[in-house]
Amino acid sequence: MSRPIRVALVAGEASGDILGSGLMQAIKQRHPDAEFIGVGGARMEAEGLKSYFPMERLAVMGLVEVLGRLFELLRRRRQLARDLIAAQPDVFIGIDAPDFNLGLELKLRRAGIKTVHYVSPSVWAWRQKRVLKIREACDLMLTLFPFEAQFYDEHQVPVRFVGHPLADAIPQQADRAAAREALDLPQDEPVVALMPGSRGGEVARLGELFLEAAIRLRALRPGIHFLLPCATPERREQLEQMLAGRDLPLTLLNGRSHEALAACDAVLIASGTATLEALLYKRPMVVAYRVAPLTYRILKRLVKSPYISLPNLLAERLLVPELIQDAATPEALAQAVAPLIDGGQVQTEGFDVIHRALRRDASVSAADAVLKLAGRG
Repeated sequence: MSRPIRVALVAGEASGDILGSGLMQAIKQRHPDAEFIGVGGARMEAEGLKSYFPMERLAVMGLVEVLGRLFELLRRRRQLARDLIAAQPDVFIGIDAPDFNLGLELKLRRAGIKTVHYVSPSVWAWRQKRVLKIREACDLMLTLFPFEAQFYDEHQVPVRFVGHPLADAIPQQADRAAAREALDLPQDEPVVALMPGSRGGEVARLGELFLEAAIRLRALRPGIHFLLPCATPERREQLEQMLAGRDLPLTLLNGRSHEALAACDAVLIASGTATLEALLYKRPMVVAYRVAPLTYRILKRLVKSPYISLPNLLAERLLVPELIQDAATPEALAQAVAPLIDGGQVQTEGFDVIHRALRRDASVSAADAVLKLAGRG
């Protein structure tokens, strides 16, 4: 009788913990006695992961912050490689966190362990030479989006497009009336969601811009109400300071971004994962983004993709307006959002097609690919 399958996983932040726990559930449906080791958060631990150290030690954002923790991160990666090689799992899955996981995957693969990377880095958009390292480090890449799988195919990296868990979780038709009732909003007034990002730096760059755009939008469309979900108490405090002295019919929410999307008629939104959520809720949107001027000049030369927002990348055309850097003015944003409040059908028809394409039962598809690679399918 063969021993239980042993699966090693490493997730570096909350989104990876969600993906990892879904994948573990799907593996357990096929192998109820599976053993899980590695690094993960509370959700993965609840599914049975024996975590070698707290996931929070890997959750570092930004260049300066990484430099401050570089020695610890390198030390942890060396130790983790030793521990996992000693444990001899049937397969290793690095979930996102490419700067940490790809180096780990390379060591493990050289030691004869099958390696999977779950969630592609944005290698198709910039620093495309990283695909060579990925090809050396991974036996299999699992992608959330079809355009990513196409890129890996072209570069001879074994790949499986598994779909996106959010597309499985979010219903094809969201109930706007129920969401408005839950948020205590009137059913018959236009509602616009403002989503300037979840990180302090993003809100610092986009918060005031979005509020100024809201003031101009209200002049164009009197009677409008605004919703602004705050990712954390710190973001709420930051936004309350920005709102001081501004006369806006606006409701700040603690979290509840999905309810805000379900309730609204249109969204003014920062580029990022939230644009995918708005697409899945079929809400027309205008995407805006600003970075430091020097960063923008550097990225402009490095980025190979014609679009920055996920809806446009997925549609492979300019489906939603993108107002970037100096083009993102309060006037331009207000003018772009106004016609979408009751005329965004062209966008949302395109969203429905994409939602169906991404609905692949991602965790089960990923588990199927992983088990097949491990020879335990």
